[in-house]
Amino acid sequence: MSLDITIQLADEDLDHFVEAMKRAQVKAADLSPKEVVEAASRLLIDAPGGKVPQFIQERLEKLDQMLQLVVDEGYGLPQEDRDRVLSCLAYFADPHDIIPDNVPVIGLLDDAIMIELCVRELGPEIDSYADFVLFRNQEAARRGVDPATLKTERVDWLETRRQEAHEGMRRRRREGYSSSGGFSLFKAR
Repeated sequence: MSLDITIQLADEDLDHFVEAMKRAQVKAADLSPKEVVEAASRLLIDAPGGKVPQFIQERLEKLDQMLQLVVDEGYGLPQEDRDRVLSCLAYFADPHDIIPDNVPVIGLLDDAIMIELCVRELGPEIDSYADFVLFRNQEAARRGVDPATLKTERVDWLETRRQEAHEGMRRRRREGYSSSGGFSLFKAR
C-alpha cells in the first residue's frame, strides 16, 4: 500500500526555509568550498539508501546533481555561478538543520523541501550542466571511450552549441527563402 501526500507551503512557510538557509549560510561562512561540498556530500553518504522514502531519494539525486555541478572540473562553472550553488549547498552541510537528519522517516523531509527550493533557484545552472553531461556522454560514445576518461571541457560544449545555433539559423533562413518564392535581398541570383 502506498500513500500520496501533497504539501502546499504558504509564503510564511517558505519564509521559514529562507531564514533557515540564511542561518546555514552564516554557519558555513568559515568553511572552504571543498568543506561545504564534503559536508553536503555526507548527507548522500549517511542517508540509508533503501530506508529512505522514494520521494526523498529522488530529491537526494537532485542534490547529487548540484554537487557534481560544483566539482566537475571539465564543466568549469564560472565563479559567480559556483558561489550561487555553494550558497545553496550550505544548508545541507549542517546535519542539525530544521529537522535533525537522524530523526527516523522524517529527518530528511526538510532537506527534500530545501532541495526542491534550490533546484528552482538553480534551474538554469542545473539544466546547462545536464546538457553538458549529455554532450560529454555522446562524445564519449561517438569515440568509443569511457566518459570519465574524456577530457571534454565547457568551451568544447559551448562551441558545439554555438555551431548548432548558427546552423539552425542558416537552415531557417534557407527554408524561409524557399517558402517566400525564392525572393531575398541577400540571396545571390
